[in-house]
Amino acid sequence: MKIILKPKDDIDNNILEELKERLKQAFGCPVEVIPEAGSLERAYDSKRRQYLASELLARLKKSGAANDEKVLVIVDVDLYAPGLNFVFGQADIASGAAIISLCRLRQEYYDLPPDEALFLDRATKEAVHELGHTFGLGHCNNTRCVMHFSNSLADTDLKQISFCSQCRPKLIK
Repeated sequence: MKIILKPKDDIDNNILEELKERLKQAFGCPVEVIPEAGSLERAYDSKRRQYLASELLARLKKSGAANDEKVLVIVDVDLYAPGLNFVFGQADIASGAAIISLCRLRQEYYDLPPDEALFLDRATKEAVHELGHTFGLGHCNNTRCVMHFSNSLADTDLKQISFCSQCRPKLIK
């Protein structure tokens, strides 16, 4: 099994390298970075000033990926899903592809001073969570498990980066 990170646009290389190392550790498999070239514009909702996560995922997901690869698209735009104000990410279990947005994970989004360590922890948690779905995991009731649903940054901050003792054995590799 291999994980492919597909950054869209100008995602900082330091962030990508840190995520790559953290995901290697979390999943115990190789992680490769391959920039994504597809356009985001067709998923943009000008009334909401956000991008529809499922539309981006459908367009950007597994182009050129093998069956034994999981794909994580990384964007820095505000995402939403129908019925929700925003989402940090979304996964398509059938295709083995997921998307996360870095936009709302930064302190600066909320007019707070930057905190690089906190931002990287949040990005890692959301990446592990969405990739966890591609490995066959659902949401977990344990609020400390990385597979717990994050309805807010407080939920994300409360979670650990790792899988709980119930979820870890269920990972399908």
